[in-house]
Amino acid sequence: MQADTLKSYPPECKQMKKANVLGITIMTLLFLLCGGLGYAAFGDHTPGNILTGFGFYEPFWLVALGNVFIVTHMVGAYQVLAQPLFRIIEMGANLVWPRSDFINKEYPTKIGSLTFSFNLFRLIWRTIFVAVATTIAMAMPFFNEFLALLGAIGFWPLIVFFPIQMHIAQKQIKRLSLKWCVLQLLSFVCFLVSVVAAVGSIRGISKNIRKYKLFMYKQ
Repeated sequence: MQADTLKSYPPECKQMKKANVLGITIMTLLFLLCGGLGYAAFGDHTPGNILTGFGFYEPFWLVALGNVFIVTHMVGAYQVLAQPLFRIIEMGANLVWPRSDFINKEYPTKIGSLTFSFNLFRLIWRTIFVAVATTIAMAMPFFNEFLALLGAIGFWPLIVFFPIQMHIAQKQIKRLSLKWCVLQLLSFVCFLVSVVAAVGSIRGISKNIRKYKLFMYKQ
């Protein structure tokens, strides 16, 4: 009998842990360097878009590559944020109108070798949501401030508070122990950072909203 000579891969939890640590570390370093060096060099006049904020669009390939990365990032982030909302609305509609064919009926469809099913309510309401969100984004195009506000609102509860509480419950860390106090201190500091970031974002929106008209930027 021939023995298996293929090396077994590590468990997925270990691989994902390494990937998360590496990704968050690189992202944190890049953000801190961009924010810190930008503020050190230009102070309050640091533009939201470092590449094009000073009116220079060269080298063109670097600007284009940055825009591609932004689109890739936002498409993924949009799905992460929108899919739970879609699911909540659709589950609520199913509970309120359980006998409605418009809301609950699936229509199997086959195009060539591709087979899928679609739901009229899901198709119409998601299309309306995306259209409205896109229209609002076009009407109020101060992207950086709104993105910063949304990030500030979601940072502390989603990235810090809930993961820390789950870690405390999973590891059964004793209340008022040194590790518990350190984790709570970290959570509190990050909460303050979120509050300050939200205040700064709201101030930026209030300043920019004076020089914007719907679908038109006023110089």
